[in-house]
Amino acid sequence: MRGSYGLAANRRANSNDDPVMAAMAEILGIDHIYIAVSNLPRSEEFYDSVMSVLGFRKNSFTIGEEPHINYFNRQFGFVIRPARSKTPHDSYAPGLHHFCFRVETEQHVSAIGAQLRINGIETSDPQLYPEYAPDYFACFFSDPDGIRFEVTNYRAERRERHDRWND
Repeated sequence: MRGSYGLAANRRANSNDDPVMAAMAEILGIDHIYIAVSNLPRSEEFYDSVMSVLGFRKNSFTIGEEPHINYFNRQFGFVIRPARSKTPHDSYAPGLHHFCFRVETEQHVSAIGAQLRINGIETSDPQLYPEYAPDYFACFFSDPDGIRFEVTNYRAERRERHDRWND
């Protein structure tokens, strides 16, 4: 086993001996993320192309007279909305560095990368990145505002962490 991932410490921290910790709910995933975009029609065209490849559905709604476009799958919602300032996105300033979508296999990463390119989205070549993890396979792309995205495979470390969480 590569590491304990803090499992023993986590079990102690979540011990039923501590009523506060025992009452805490486990976070099951990300419910939604909002991305502010500088040009909603341009971004909608981009995200329509990307999110269809990723299997997301789409609807739209308004909050406070501002249009919002919601892409969603069974797991979470990804919403774009108009930015209120025109400051360009900087991945190395405080805030979002990048957003990573996880798929099951390396073959899925490759297929998504190929389909994104067919749809006119510039992506890096899907490849192995052993400097991140021995089985880290990914491709990268950016939206019209420079927000960086990644698609990666479900790696052994993540599977082990998930499967051995209560060990």
